Amino acid sequence: MAHVITRPCCNDGSCVEVCPVNCIHPTPDEDDFLTAEMLYIDPATCIDCGACIDECPVGAIYPDDELDAADEPFLQINADYYNDHDVDGGLAHSSAVPRVPSDRTLRVAIVGAGPAAFYAATALTDIRQVSVDMFDRLPTPYGLVRAGVAPDHPKTKGVETSFARTEKRRNFTYHLNVDVGTHITHDELAERYGAVLYAVGAPHDRHLGIPGEDLPGSFPATEFVAWYNGHPEFAGRNPLPAADRPSTADAGRAVVIGNGNVALDVARVLLEDGETLAATDIADHALAALNESPIREVVVMGRRGIENAAFTNAEFVSLADLDGIDVVIDPAELVLSDSTQRALDDGSLDSTIATKIRLAREFAARFDELDGLDERRRIVFRFLASPVEITGDDAVTGVRCVRNEYTAPGAVAPTAEQFDTAASVVVRSVGYRGRPVPGIPFDAERAVVPSTDARVTDGPGGDVVPGLYVAGWIRRGPTGGIGRNRMCGEEAAAAILADFAGGALPEPAKSADDVADLVAARGARHVGIDGWQRIDAAERAAGKEGGRRRVKLVTSEELEAVALADGT
Repeated sequence: MAHVITRPCCNDGSCVEVCPVNCIHPTPDEDDFLTAEMLYIDPATCIDCGACIDECPVGAIYPDDELDAADEPFLQINADYYNDHDVDGGLAHSSAVPRVPSDRTLRVAIVGAGPAAFYAATALTDIRQVSVDMFDRLPTPYGLVRAGVAPDHPKTKGVETSFARTEKRRNFTYHLNVDVGTHITHDELAERYGAVLYAVGAPHDRHLGIPGEDLPGSFPATEFVAWYNGHPEFAGRNPLPAADRPSTADAGRAVVIGNGNVALDVARVLLEDGETLAATDIADHALAALNESPIREVVVMGRRGIENAAFTNAEFVSLADLDGIDVVIDPAELVLSDSTQRALDDGSLDSTIATKIRLAREFAARFDELDGLDERRRIVFRFLASPVEITGDDAVTGVRCVRNEYTAPGAVAPTAEQFDTAASVVVRSVGYRGRPVPGIPFDAERAVVPSTDARVTDGPGGDVVPGLYVAGWIRRGPTGGIGRNRMCGEEAAAAILADFAGGALPEPAKSADDVADLVAARGARHVGIDGWQRIDAAERAAGKEGGRRRVKLVTSEELEAVALADGT
């Protein structure tokens, strides 16, 4: 018997650290870790000790004889990884902590409250001489874990448990509902803290740059995800076409441009039945609108082929378990580049890509069976296709696309072939983009804060700005998930501690004790740990009544009313 890692894997890496036989890979010390879709257990090395099960924050690991039917494909997915990897790639990382001065204290401001911010805060508050003040413009913490993870993936949100342990530490303080740049400036933070760490993510969407992109019915995945997850800035912005829109031939189809995991999240949420979604923590306003939606088919379109599809195998294979939703792939769509076909034929192809192709071919094998089942809901994958125009006069009626072809491994070019797809909704899911942070350097070309080893520089390749740090997507761009952000946050914490130990941090000119009063004087309705705990308790209590994880409060007014219920 061996243990198996399944779909909820967040690449947190905690399991790696407790494995006594080094059978979980890639480890944080291996190059693959930064780009891995998930972690994998080598069935030949695993000794079934179960240490990884207790450590996994999202409940993704099971003994192979306890897998349910939906998770059985992960037996092969784990084993496939070791077709071209072995267990001798290096031991798990050790987080050596610099020796910090015992007679000095350090107060750190962290701007942002998502995974990178929390993993940095955890590492910093492990040191008793270090205290952390965490700022976020929302009344709620956890960033994309709360407002980005799809509601039908509750296990992934299990990392909130570890964040909750950190927020209860004596040397941790919340300043929620505080907008840095409005209620307090960066210079005012720098005056009060020995180090300031920005972990503000990449909240904006990338644009397609094609005609019709701004038509009603065309919207970015960033907006849609925030809306159905109850982000207070999007609660009143239903992006779906009005329920009373005249019925047309295109009304039942949506097209998602892009094929990463967020695109698959969007497709599932658009199609899943109301009863399934009602058992999740999806925002109630989104549930009501989706129940009225006529969408029965979602086309997921990628400009490159299956070998370069951006979704992970874990998310891809899990589509087979959707109740009442067919996955449709025309075998003709599964064109490979010449080099990939050769590598697949001779067995030298990267195992993750080979698995992705195998899974796609398994879906495509059912293509003929699905003919004539138009009354069922379906996710249709189109590969090697790019939009050139979103069509319609007053609202979206379709997408004009061009067929692409491979010109080199991973590189495609448009052909002369074009085709139209009728649709009432187009969701642009082509990536996230960072925005400038008031008062600190910004690399507009890469849309990140320039840095070296998490230390902010005064420009790309420039000099380090003492006491200023960056982590997460705003540091490296929108790549990687929770596990990569853990590594990034811990790297930033290590840099701060090393500079503290080395005497490289500036001495604060003022005390940070006045921060709550300062932001309140500028209109912030400050929310601390007590306020957040009241919100959390209220949402969980409402969820318990309905058999749900939580029922989210979704407007700033509701959140503030509950957080400040005692009048503070």
